[in-house]
Amino acid sequence: MSQPQFKEMRRAYGFDDVAIVPGGHHTINPSLVELALNIGHLEFKLPFAAAAMDGVVDVNMAVEFSKAGGLAVLNLEGVQTRYENPDEVLAQIAIAPKHEVTALMQKIYSAPMQPNLVGERVKQIKERGGVAAVSATPMNTKKFAPIARDAGVDAFVVQSTVTSARHFSTSEKGLIFDELVQNMRDVPVIVGNTVTFSATKELMETGIAAVLIGVGPGAACTSREVLGIGVPQVTATIDAAAARDTYYRETGRYVPIVTDGGVSNGGAMCKSFVAGADAVMLGSILAATREAPGRGHHWGMATPHGELPRGTRVKVGIDTTLEQTLFGPTSRTDGRENLVGALRTAMGTCGARTIRDFQKTEMVIAPAIKTEGKSYQIEQA
Repeated sequence: MSQPQFKEMRRAYGFDDVAIVPGGHHTINPSLVELALNIGHLEFKLPFAAAAMDGVVDVNMAVEFSKAGGLAVLNLEGVQTRYENPDEVLAQIAIAPKHEVTALMQKIYSAPMQPNLVGERVKQIKERGGVAAVSATPMNTKKFAPIARDAGVDAFVVQSTVTSARHFSTSEKGLIFDELVQNMRDVPVIVGNTVTFSATKELMETGIAAVLIGVGPGAACTSREVLGIGVPQVTATIDAAAARDTYYRETGRYVPIVTDGGVSNGGAMCKSFVAGADAVMLGSILAATREAPGRGHHWGMATPHGELPRGTRVKVGIDTTLEQTLFGPTSRTDGRENLVGALRTAMGTCGARTIRDFQKTEMVIAPAIKTEGKSYQIEQA
């Protein structure tokens, strides 16, 4: 008798498993490619978002990133809304010994969030000419979203480790995205995170403006180790892009997807777009800039969880600036600077004038792409 199949698995791919195939029918001068990103009525010059993490985005970074052309998201459940002077607290986290830092953060993040600081941070960003985008978990969205809206927020992000359009809980009435979209009026609502076709499409059907894709790939996240959940980013992005395109064919409404997590260099960034992303969210690579509030450290929003931390503080150092990271010039060969130049060059090499064109570029499974012919580099690493 043949053995019955209990569960069948498919192969999933991350950034190091694939390669972009260059040189189609033509190439394009990199200066001619178009990088614009639209989320709702908002338009950005760059398809980049800065992650809603305390070590990456504060008021100053939000302003500077906006001026550069991207979208920075401020975490409403971090130190920015728990303390009048969050800079002092960030300094404590930065100097804490590694074996003590998680316990310290659990204590720091146990301080109550102050609703008045939600509106204050939004206004501070707006007063300095920045685009104000903020994030909250589903649990606190009902409380913080109206405050942010009334303060003039430009975009609101609902973010958790895994988000779905249908969530069952003990509360009488949970967060209903359709209602949230309506209550936020003209403010685009971005939701994440998810990794599947069905969840992405169902979220889009609620009327939200964009979806964040990725569970567990971030440099500071340990959800994959602690919970065992996640899908490698290339496969997750491809599946989500299929949902976006299916939804667009059915409704005529285009909802961009944002690959969030694991984009640690220009190569991973470019592969995200070819996999189908409309934008990428950056964390650790921005945490290493002089403008980042983490003082060379990076940690996720689940790191200070009071009972089950799913993250850790990682030291990334401070060895660059926001300007160099985004626009160069650079003499580094690790792909962590001049991301805009890398994206333009890759698009031009593949003959893609727009991000939508770049999404159509061929990609191959190529686990040897980083090591083939690189014996000297590997020996000297």
